Amino acid sequence: MTDEHGSGERELAALRSSVGRLAAIGGGLDAGDLRRQAYPTEWAVHGVLSHLGSAAEITEHRIDSVLVAEQLDQAEVERIWAEWNAKSPEQRRDDALAAEESLLARFDAMTSDERSSFRFEMGPLVVDLAKFVGLRVNEHVLHSWDIAVTFDAAAVIPNDAVEVIVDSLGIIAGFVAKPTGTDRVITIATSAPERAFTVTLKPDAVTFEAVEPSAAADLTLTADAFVRLVYGRLDPQHTPPFTGDADVLDELRRVFPGV
Repeated sequence: MTDEHGSGERELAALRSSVGRLAAIGGGLDAGDLRRQAYPTEWAVHGVLSHLGSAAEITEHRIDSVLVAEQLDQAEVERIWAEWNAKSPEQRRDDALAAEESLLARFDAMTSDERSSFRFEMGPLVVDLAKFVGLRVNEHVLHSWDIAVTFDAAAVIPNDAVEVIVDSLGIIAGFVAKPTGTDRVITIATSAPERAFTVTLKPDAVTFEAVEPSAAADLTLTADAFVRLVYGRLDPQHTPPFTGDADVLDELRRVFPGV
């Protein structure tokens, strides 16, 4: 859970660890590695790095905009994207790692008052700093996995990141879940950490809810696997052992096609 004042220390620690892991992987990628297809079929590894780097730069601008109570100009976002699109694969590698460090420094430079008063509007949602950083953790960790699994088919999401992401899955599930035409309730239990969720399917809607763990579950799997499932990254080739009906898992793959 986040701290009561929403300062985001837990989330920042997870982000800092993820940035360090990406630097350890990305810093050693050569020209051939950068041009390999990453887990998302539409991107090479350098494309994932470009996405992460541009997002880090945009996030830093968003912090500044929130603190002066202004909206970030979409033209500025477009400018940043254009600059990253023009970079070579090697530049994307180096600049993405530098942008991640710059974003961490920006978070660290925030005063206590800025942390406690921070509020970011996401459409109908308003999030505090902890949730804002948590969303960046989600993005950073999942896309870092997109790169890591390119070179290690057994790659998983590290425990410190899973601890943060699994408790914020409701936000992303609300955006990406797709009805399958089925009318049923699916109960999921996770380990490491232990959590439980229900996914309620209606012909035209999906409801995702965290619930108290119980003995009965339609599907039991690691929290790492469930996080990747919700993010559309649990294809059969990257699914660890689980307990439950494989048809249930297949239906959930259709509910969460990816983001």
